[in-house]
Amino acid sequence: MWTLLSRFIGRLFPPVPAEIHDEFTTLTATQMQRQARLLNLALAITVPTAIHASSANAPPFVQYGLPAIMGIACLLGAASLFRDLQLQTSVRRAAALIRQSTWFSSIMAVVCSSWCVISWLTASDADKVYYPLILSMGSLATGYCLASARRAAILNLAIGILPISALLLLSGHRMDLAAGTSLLVATMFLLRMVVQQHAQLVDLLELKRKMRDLANTDPLTGLINRRAFAERVEREIGKGDHNRSFAFALLDLDGFKPINDRFGHAAGDALLKSIAERLRDACGENGTVARLGGDEFAILVPGGSALQQGVADHALMALVAPHRIAGRSVQVGASAGVAVYPIDGTTMRALYETADQSLYAAKAAQKADRAPQALFPPRVKAA
Repeated sequence: MWTLLSRFIGRLFPPVPAEIHDEFTTLTATQMQRQARLLNLALAITVPTAIHASSANAPPFVQYGLPAIMGIACLLGAASLFRDLQLQTSVRRAAALIRQSTWFSSIMAVVCSSWCVISWLTASDADKVYYPLILSMGSLATGYCLASARRAAILNLAIGILPISALLLLSGHRMDLAAGTSLLVATMFLLRMVVQQHAQLVDLLELKRKMRDLANTDPLTGLINRRAFAERVEREIGKGDHNRSFAFALLDLDGFKPINDRFGHAAGDALLKSIAERLRDACGENGTVARLGGDEFAILVPGGSALQQGVADHALMALVAPHRIAGRSVQVGASAGVAVYPIDGTTMRALYETADQSLYAAKAAQKADRAPQALFPPRVKAA
């Protein structure tokens, strides 16, 4: 019994993969805000007809109070949703809107369901049939509009549909039985649509993430590529904190082409993957390694990282030991140039030019000394 229940709950509320959780939250909140605006306005418009259609035998609070509460709440809700909530820039605000909308819509569902049930119980036999119709249209429309927020949609359908359906099924009248059954069937179809829409949205976002990863990842080494590296540098610059420096190093392999020509491209690819793995292990959580193309690599060291002062020397030391490629011991050197923000520039172009000049100066010095070394700009000292 518990196993079946847990499986049912798991189908209704499957977890969202962590990789897309934030994007899923902001997208869901944005869709909910757009749909709920019109929903609140539409429900507010129905208040006068709800007051007019209330059972004459119902208490005054049910006839006038509950519709008035719903109307006022819907107008206030619509007004708040027409504001710019900046959901795309804040996962926290998006998650808060989903929670608030779930509770708000559930309370409104209780108000509407109470109005319908009490009106149905106190109405004449000739008028009873209209109340399930009114409530079902409102509940199904609400469930559809809140479909992007699965929990809110399911709660609204349960609160709105189940009480009146139970009364219809237990009334003993054959037409009530047919109406209650049809109402539950329609609700189940909408519930299925809500679950499927959730699954489709998750699949779409996962596909989008995979496509984004492919666009930003070097297929050979698994490192980020030139485009993704430039975007990360721009994000660091965009933080606009001139008091918190960051650095990046450009690395160019020395002697890679002869190895590639002698042992073949397969061996060259294996060597590049080995170098990428060493650089990644050497930087760990302190830096981001990228392959810019060919035998060019780059390392971004964010502000506050302990690796910032000696990033080039640290990377070159990681490449000193020979690589084991196809049963052979292969050794390759490298040259490096470093640029530090904001000392060497405040734009991506200025920083890249500084690091590139330092790299080629290091290559020239290596040819003269016949030893790999890292050369820093005049203002930056090697650790």
